[in-house]
Amino acid sequence: MAKAQSNVAFRIKELTGPKGIVKVDEPIPQPRAHEVLVRIHAVSLNFRDFAIASGLYPFPMKDDVVPGSDMAGEVVSIGEGVEEFKVGDRVTANFDQMNWYGPQRSWHGALGALTDGVLQQYRVFHEIGLLHVPKHLTYEEAACWPCTGVTAWNALFGSVPIIPGQTVLFQGTGGVCMTGLQLAHAMGAKTIITSSSDQKLELAKKMGATHVINYKKHPDWDKVVKELTEGEGADHVFDVVGVNEIEKCFNSVKRGGVISTIGFLGREQKAHPNVPLLALTTGAILRGINVGPKQLHEDLLRFVDTNQLRPHIDKVFPFEQTREALEYLSKGQHSGKIVVRVVQ
Repeated sequence: MAKAQSNVAFRIKELTGPKGIVKVDEPIPQPRAHEVLVRIHAVSLNFRDFAIASGLYPFPMKDDVVPGSDMAGEVVSIGEGVEEFKVGDRVTANFDQMNWYGPQRSWHGALGALTDGVLQQYRVFHEIGLLHVPKHLTYEEAACWPCTGVTAWNALFGSVPIIPGQTVLFQGTGGVCMTGLQLAHAMGAKTIITSSSDQKLELAKKMGATHVINYKKHPDWDKVVKELTEGEGADHVFDVVGVNEIEKCFNSVKRGGVISTIGFLGREQKAHPNVPLLALTTGAILRGINVGPKQLHEDLLRFVDTNQLRPHIDKVFPFEQTREALEYLSKGQHSGKIVVRVVQ
């Protein structure tokens, strides 16, 4: 393999969506002490990446940032004092490079916002921000776990851990919910998933969903959840819609259960639900999920390795079509993950 002469990266030059992302040639960075240079092979996308490029991200970000938070790659060079990794190791990176355990302390370490992300051919990481990839995963598959995987794992195990036999409700068939479905099913939980697409619900059944609900056919899907759980409700609820559906989430949760709020959708409020009263009435926990620390990421990858899990990938785009991949993601017609293959 010929040695690369430069690092090709995508940077956000204008907050106008994918068309504002520009390809640039930059010097290949060199690792310093305790740093690792990674040749990135694959990147998986999240709605967050589109939101950042479109000026819709409600949290801090820097100008001219390289987007993308989820990658898998190969170690090509190491700095002095690196002990955990060697040249040739297959690695992935934690979403927040400064969050090693416990809650996220600031926004500064999250890849692709206040620090350059992974939609580039090479990137230097501090060795503490990297993790080894399970051997059974391809680079494309390994790139799918850092954001959606750790978010789903955090929702299931980060506060009140799920117990086999409990019920988990997922809103929709996006990356977090499909990953959560896979993890919960492997844990022996009962699962319910909603979608407006019967085709996506059929896929969810194949991935282990116990029950599926088409919310277009059943607008009062919260009542259906109660019926399916014999009036009890779900022990865990993945809320990926936000304030417009939060009342139905509380209607669907079991007394003392957990509602995990994920993402930042539903910002245009249609109603004014009394969330404190809903929490008091149900005794449920409403918990915001900011992905998760390296500690949870390590636990997730150990579980993935033990159970030989593979993520559901909807579509893979070549690196040259990164903008097209983000456009495809923005339409919301996919189920599972969208991946950019950096190394062809």
